[in-house]
Amino acid sequence: MENIADMYLCVFPQYVKLMNFEEEVRAHRDLDRFLERASILLHEDEASLDDVLKTMLLHVSQDPHTTEPSCNFEEIMSSLFTDAGSQEVSVHLLSETLQCVTATATGIQYQQSWLYQTKFHFNETHIASTTWQLRQQSLSLREHLGSVMQIFPHSDCRDFFRVGRGIYEDLCRRLPLYPSDFTDGLVGNNKALVKFMTTSIFLYIAVLLPAIAFGSLNDESTRGEIDVQKTIIGQSIGGIIYSLCAGSPLVIPLTTAPIAIFISVIRGVCDDYELDFAAFYACIGLWNSLFLIMGGVFNLSLLVKLFKRSIEEVIALFISIAFVADAVKGTIKIFHEYYHAPTLANGSAAELNRISGSLHIGELNLTETGPVSLPESFILCTRARPLLCLLLMLGTLWVGYTLYQFRRSPFLHVKMREILSDCALPISVLVFSYVGSYVFNDIALPVFNFHEGPVFQIAPLDKLSGASVLSAMGLGFLLFILIFIDQNIVVSLTNAPENRLMKGTAYHWDLTLSGLINILMSVLGLPWMHAAFPHSTLHVRQLAIVEERVEGGHLYETIVSVKETRVTSLVANILIGVSLFLLPVPLQWIPKPVLYGLFLYIALTSIDGNQMCDRMALLLKEQTSYPPAHYIRKVPQRKIHYFTFLQMVQLLFLCLQSVYVAEHMHVL
Repeated sequence: MENIADMYLCVFPQYVKLMNFEEEVRAHRDLDRFLERASILLHEDEASLDDVLKTMLLHVSQDPHTTEPSCNFEEIMSSLFTDAGSQEVSVHLLSETLQCVTATATGIQYQQSWLYQTKFHFNETHIASTTWQLRQQSLSLREHLGSVMQIFPHSDCRDFFRVGRGIYEDLCRRLPLYPSDFTDGLVGNNKALVKFMTTSIFLYIAVLLPAIAFGSLNDESTRGEIDVQKTIIGQSIGGIIYSLCAGSPLVIPLTTAPIAIFISVIRGVCDDYELDFAAFYACIGLWNSLFLIMGGVFNLSLLVKLFKRSIEEVIALFISIAFVADAVKGTIKIFHEYYHAPTLANGSAAELNRISGSLHIGELNLTETGPVSLPESFILCTRARPLLCLLLMLGTLWVGYTLYQFRRSPFLHVKMREILSDCALPISVLVFSYVGSYVFNDIALPVFNFHEGPVFQIAPLDKLSGASVLSAMGLGFLLFILIFIDQNIVVSLTNAPENRLMKGTAYHWDLTLSGLINILMSVLGLPWMHAAFPHSTLHVRQLAIVEERVEGGHLYETIVSVKETRVTSLVANILIGVSLFLLPVPLQWIPKPVLYGLFLYIALTSIDGNQMCDRMALLLKEQTSYPPAHYIRKVPQRKIHYFTFLQMVQLLFLCLQSVYVAEHMHVL
């Protein structure tokens, strides 16, 4: 009697999206290679599917182009087939197949002329089934096109002569949405109080610490004319005004490293020509503000359409490199000052004899108790200071970035993971400030200086001559170009289509507002400010609702929506103003190496999602490991690498030019 085995067969039919080989460049290339090496076996007498496949595999193994000529046929057959699970009856079914079907009025009809079976890691797959799908957009086509048209408005030469038209249209577009900028996320069903709190704390730390760092740099270059105290109060005043009045409230204004370098140049010019720094600084700022306001009135922000995505990616990566350079230069300065300084262990005999002679004649400093004290550079173990600074900087980066990536881990609840990720920077700064100031309190770490004195001083413009005012106009125009480019590029990056912002932009009004804010900064002797990268894009990221999606075996994070609010930046800048009461302590408990670690954290997190960095990484990857991005599938690989190489050349030119300009300004 014939043995009959009962079993269950579980089938998961799935439709595969058709691929257009005219657009899919890589798939078209794979198909061409497959057709070049395809062969047809004729006059075969095998009757079973097992024998047919064994014959085909034998032919493949004899192919001189195969990558794995030696293979185990039994292992391959077991992976291709799914057994019935019975020892008595040997029945085989193909495990994963691709078959064409035709939908008719009576049902589905299978085409029996061909059948495709996939086997990975045996030979190179030239054509295979795909589950690539287009990214699911939460926006409708009309909304998406509207967002793109707002970012890249259509214009011609006549638009530049429509005085004030751009500001008027910006205000008409944004004013009706002004109340919702305060109520979204706070009123209604879709509340986001926890996200608002964590974002405000993040902004407070991410803005306050760079303000301290650049304020310390300004303090050294201007000899106390612009110090940390003035930088903090200027950031608070300008940030509050911008958060209340700007058309793009998610943009964060900040004084930046180029502004600090420009201020040091002004200090040098004043020293060379014996000019009053406060008056000359204010005059340059007023000229700059006049040019910014004129740029907003005459719609110069329409030139932003000339800044293509490639330029924006290069500039964004350049700014990230600048943050890394600031951190590295600060650390190198600490090592030069302490690590290579002469000590009792490596001091020369002449130096030791000089110290010995000084002990007899009393040239060394006396302490309060009376005994003489050696210079700090001659104290043993001075090298502990730079090594501790290096550990604090790298530790701040490591803990911060690890917590930033914590949302992708399987630990804790999803809400806790999101909170830890949003608070990554504050936690890291607090932890390593405690380590540097308390755990290693016997090692003096470098901190910023604090000067007692009035914060607000009206600039004495009457001390300038007519020639000085005209020379200030030239420097003011150079400053205008710097702020104009940075302001518009940062606003464009913040309102990029992938960020899903729905309330529109206000390029012309934001540029005019920057000019008005800098008038106040100039007259009061506070540092100038403009839209800052990457703080603005990180602000968007903090307020975004992010989903993780798997496409082609790769995990992606996609922004679904963003809470467009003014509350977070307003609260953060108010807290920065309150921080004046924390000077000099406890803010001086934050060592400079922790600030350098903050710079590294900002630089590393800002390149997350930068397409240029993703394409640069392709140069180091195997082709089979390329992610299924749309540009990889639809653009020839040679063109992708050529385009990436061109961007790398532009980035190198920017870096070399910045080094040359910095050295030239230092010489001046």
